[in-house]
This record gives sequence, structure tokens and C-alpha cells, in this order.
Amino acid sequence: MRYRVDPGSTALLVVDMTNDFLQPGVPQECPAGREIAPKIAELIDACRRVGILVLYTSHMHRADGSDMGRMAERFTYLVDDRRRPVTLIEGTRGVEVVNELSPAPGEIVIRKSRYSAFYNTDLETVLHTKGITTLVIGGVATNFCCESTARDAMFRDYRVIFLADGNATFDLPDLGWGPIGHDEVQRVVLSTLASGFCEVATVDDVLARVLATDVEPVRGLAGQARASDMAGDRSSV
Repeated sequence: MRYRVDPGSTALLVVDMTNDFLQPGVPQECPAGREIAPKIAELIDACRRVGILVLYTSHMHRADGSDMGRMAERFTYLVDDRRRPVTLIEGTRGVEVVNELSPAPGEIVIRKSRYSAFYNTDLETVLHTKGITTLVIGGVATNFCCESTARDAMFRDYRVIFLADGNATFDLPDLGWGPIGHDEVQRVVLSTLASGFCEVATVDDVLARVLATDVEPVRGLAGQARASDMAGDRSSV
């Protein structure tokens, strides 16, 4: 399976590449996420140049914990004794996208409080309004927010390209079945998604498709002028 990357109907979704996941020493640190940041930055730049929509997500919760729900039970080290978050708090620097991947003026950041970027957000409305049918997904963590978003996108009939080396995760502790290193987690998730949910491709592969598009580079606000305005509706396969 290999999907066409059409600037008029493709979006790049950068998932949770924020300070509360990537900065050293944070409770939910994903060291491998820092390693993929340069590749994602290169892809973001290429998408902007050809007019592909760039979107971001940021996982966050209200300071009083009123939107934590079951997340407070699953991640007790992320809340205090009153079930209020100690990290991933809206309005703080922690939920801002890291500097090297900062959104350009006019680019949308989707606020979410669950793994999937589709759950209880306006992501689908934005995609529909912009005429998006193909979604390229990269970010952290592979087996939580990124995979959940990819599955939900496929269930909604979006064509999904999941970046093999543009998604990253962390080691899993022994919860009764032995510890699992992040490399093994990555391999299993990529194999599962490729077998039943989406295309899995490297960043370089997608970059080549982006740069090979026949749309002239688009300037202006965030580099995000819609390619569909110039090219009309076209198939993205």
C-alpha cells in the first residue's frame, strides 16, 4: 500500500511533541522523541513549502483535574493526592510544542485530553473543512497517542501514512509479562498498523513524495495557502 501525497488533500499531524514529553527529567519523558525531532522538522519545512497543511496536537489537562477521568487512575504518578495533574497542565510551558518544531503563525494546535487526537476535539471538523483525506502522522508516543490517532483516522476512512522513524516511544516496565524495550514496542506497533490499518513509511520516503508534488511552493501565512485552491479536487491515491 502506497498513498499519494497531494498538497490539496494531505495534512501532516505532529502529535504531542511538547516540552512535557521531550524535556529531560519530566515525569513522562520520551528520550527517543528527541531523536526524531530533526526528521520531523525537515518534513514540516517541506510540507510548508509546497502548501501541505501542518497541524499539531498537545495533550493537556485542566489544573483542577476535572478532565482527567480514568487517566488519573492509569497514571498515578502524573497526579497529586487530589487527582490534580502535576504535569501536562493547560496554560503552562510544558504543553507548548518544543522550540525546534514550533508552529508557524496561523498553524492549528489541537488541544486533547485523551490518547486519540479525534476524541472530544475539533480535529475532524478541521480536516473536513480543509478537504483533507490523507493524514501523515508523526510524534510521541508511538503506541499511545500516535497509534490511537492512526486507528481512529482509519476508522473514519482517512488514508493514513504512519512515519516509521518519525514516531517514538519509551520502554514499558514489567507489569506482569516482563519489561519491553522501546525498540520492540516500536517494531510490534509498526507491524500491526501496516498489516491492518495504514501505510507505514519512512520520513525520507514521504519527503520524496512531498518534494515531487507538482504544486508550486506556496508563500504567505504559515506557508499554508491551500494547494486545493490552485489545483482543484484531485484524487490522493
